[in-house]
Amino acid sequence: MHKVAAIATLAVAVAFGLPAQAASPEGKIQIKVLGTAVLPDGKLDKVKFAVPAVAAALPANVETQANDNVVPTVAIEYFVSPNVSLETICCVTQHDIDGKGSLAGAELIANAKIVPATLTAKYHFNAGGVKPYLGAGPAYFIFIDEKSGATARALGATRNRINDSLGVALQAGIDIPLNASGMALSLDAKRYFMKVDAKWYDASGAKVLHTRNTLDPWVLSVGLAWRF
Repeated sequence: MHKVAAIATLAVAVAFGLPAQAASPEGKIQIKVLGTAVLPDGKLDKVKFAVPAVAAALPANVETQANDNVVPTVAIEYFVSPNVSLETICCVTQHDIDGKGSLAGAELIANAKIVPATLTAKYHFNAGGVKPYLGAGPAYFIFIDEKSGATARALGATRNRINDSLGVALQAGIDIPLNASGMALSLDAKRYFMKVDAKWYDASGAKVLHTRNTLDPWVLSVGLAWRF
């Protein structure tokens, strides 16, 4: 949690440094600087293909898990009306995927970087000054520079590739005004729903393992919003 506090402190410093003359509580543009916790909640659905040597090393019920991460995030929002907006986010998060249960300790994928391209349509409620909102929209996860983990490499799966994937994001949050000039404290939660395919290849480029996975992370953010 100390990482979240550090990023939130940075968000406060950046937002207070924005020019006050640009602020407007009724402006059409809102920028948020956030500290974001990315909490994967996925599972391996099935093994679609495995060469005999790899299949023999896999337990009957393979389970996997990805580590959590905390990253800085910028959100840019455009208000098409006082209550309706469109929002996109910018961040990169990195995760390892390891085995659990009977596969505990197995390192399967290392340093997979994800760009969670997301566009949500949001409806803002006016609740006595504070503005809770609900949103939903498409998300496209772009995977960059993922590598085979140590266990996978020991089985001959020296290269890994996770297919980019299209899914859906649901969103809820609240903006709490801090002054009359358009600055607010923002609390935001997103839940993503998508399926991804992961493939491992040997040194010759032949596929040795192919899995289908559910990837449903929670993405929780806190920071400052500046509307102008």
